[in-house]
Amino acid sequence: MNVCPVPRHLWGLVALYGVASLIHFSHNAEYIAFYPNMPAWLTREQVYLVWLAITVPGVIGALLVVAGWHATAALFFAVYGAFGLDGLGHYALALCSQHTLAQNLTIWFEALAGTALAASAGWFAWRHGMLARATP
Repeated sequence: MNVCPVPRHLWGLVALYGVASLIHFSHNAEYIAFYPNMPAWLTREQVYLVWLAITVPGVIGALLVVAGWHATAALFFAVYGAFGLDGLGHYALALCSQHTLAQNLTIWFEALAGTALAASAGWFAWRHGMLARATP
């Protein structure tokens, strides 16, 4: 078991990304017909199910913190945050200028919050893992 606690700012980034992700996915689900070039087969319900699926690593990370596996938890938080970059895939379907301001804001809010979480959690996991190996 690892004894170094997960830093408070990391919990803040987990929460920030969770909110950003929920906002983007909710907007995407509720206004799916208005997102340019979205596949016709993609439904509102499927968007919410994908959001639930990408939230799993964040939940596992929180459970690992409770179990005392902080570095491993941080890796799960990094994966969770990295999912935020998936929203940029909207720009593979249509240019930024073809999206509304609200669409662009939710996409970028999720991507930036996810990147901050992934970088911070990855740094913590690497640093914590290095310190654990350095101590006898």
